[in-house]
Amino acid sequence: MATPSNMRALGTELPSFSLPDTVSGKLVSSAELAGAPAVVIFICNHCPYVKHIRHGLSELGHFCRDRGVGMVAISSNDALAYPDDSPEAMAIEAKQAGYVFPYLFDESQTVARAFDAACTPDLYIYDARGLLAYRGQFDDSRPRNELPVTGNDARTAISALLGGGVPSTTQTPSIGCNIKWKAS
Repeated sequence: MATPSNMRALGTELPSFSLPDTVSGKLVSSAELAGAPAVVIFICNHCPYVKHIRHGLSELGHFCRDRGVGMVAISSNDALAYPDDSPEAMAIEAKQAGYVFPYLFDESQTVARAFDAACTPDLYIYDARGLLAYRGQFDDSRPRNELPVTGNDARTAISALLGGGVPSTTQTPSIGCNIKWKAS
């Protein structure tokens, strides 16, 4: 069953985090995203919604890098229950997909909880002050709806910030697979 994003309040501060990048092995912190617009997206390897936007997500990474916008992807799924989402599998996926941004592993799931993330993909875009300016869908495309993957909603929000403006507050929730939480 598809799960919508929680639509966290606009203006909320970027949660602090420090997580390992599954490709480089280095720790990446939220402090590295300060001072410029930044994208944080919760994804995983096995979700059909993420697989559907995979190429568009790679393109967004290049779009952001070329414009000085920080970007990280985070997987918070329980890798024991879902081995396709293990750090080793994440590193392979990042390379195969052509991601030019860190793909971070949130083993404890505390970062997902700090963001109030609910699904994959779950997209958050922050302004240069670290305040939430956009949260919601990547674009209107979904598996089986035959709309092209454009990343238009994300790009429009980023472009507004880069142009000195703010994204429209009319934002559509993302929808995807629920984050695979560890059993309590």
